[in-house]
Amino acid sequence: MKANFKNFSLLTASTLIMAVGIYFFKFANNFTFGGITGFAVLVAKFTPLSASDFSFVANILLLVVGWIILGKSFAAKTAYSTILLSVTLSLFERVYPMSHPLTNEPLLELIFAILLPALGSAILFNIGASSGGTDVIAMVLKKYTSVDIGRGLMISDVLFTLCAFFVFDVKTGLYSLLGLIMRSALIDNFIESLNRSKYFHVVCSDPKPICNFIEKNLVRGATIVNVNAKGSFTGDNKYIILTVLSPSQAVKLRNFIKENSPGAFLLISNTSEIIGKGFHSV
Repeated sequence: MKANFKNFSLLTASTLIMAVGIYFFKFANNFTFGGITGFAVLVAKFTPLSASDFSFVANILLLVVGWIILGKSFAAKTAYSTILLSVTLSLFERVYPMSHPLTNEPLLELIFAILLPALGSAILFNIGASSGGTDVIAMVLKKYTSVDIGRGLMISDVLFTLCAFFVFDVKTGLYSLLGLIMRSALIDNFIESLNRSKYFHVVCSDPKPICNFIEKNLVRGATIVNVNAKGSFTGDNKYIILTVLSPSQAVKLRNFIKENSPGAFLLISNTSEIIGKGFHSV
């Protein structure tokens, strides 16, 4: 129940973050990067359909594809995000209609048009969902090929972005192209940051106090490497403890070892690809 509420909160918050970035900074400046919402800017230029209405129709079609290929769980989460995003964009249009950008600084608005949707997309990808559109195509590419999500998004979005040069002007096209490149890179960086953990190698003489602290206080597991390790200077027998912790847990373990096993030697590295109990499943 708690996990479901957390996922629901993340789905809602990330989708609303995306909506703010798309409506107030992307649509108003005619930036065409970002898949379906980018293409919606082009469609709204030539048809009576609004960008939000076109986004809704296209997302529903791709949602069906995601349900068939990626499974019901993905489709359920994506359906909620897709509908919430479309409804929020339509609500923004009616409550706060915009005929021009918020400021006279297109580069500043481009930054927010990139950062907010990229952060929202990264949170959604991290919990196995999507806001729909070409994000679904990117997830399919990830499942069946070695293409990462950022590159998958770039491949599926680049055609829409190039259209800005012909439909609007060179300035808008260049901003859109820059936005596409930066957005794709930022999504991967955001995902890595969200999943970042600390990987510990602890070399010590007595592993029991450290392992007890990890298991009872941090509620994590640890592995003691059973090798004939010896200190090169002292010749004393040594044990090697391996464990992976969250950044906050890492601080607690480091402080515990400093106080209770000052002679221990620590190697701590960042990692974001952890598969196993307590982390991501295969």
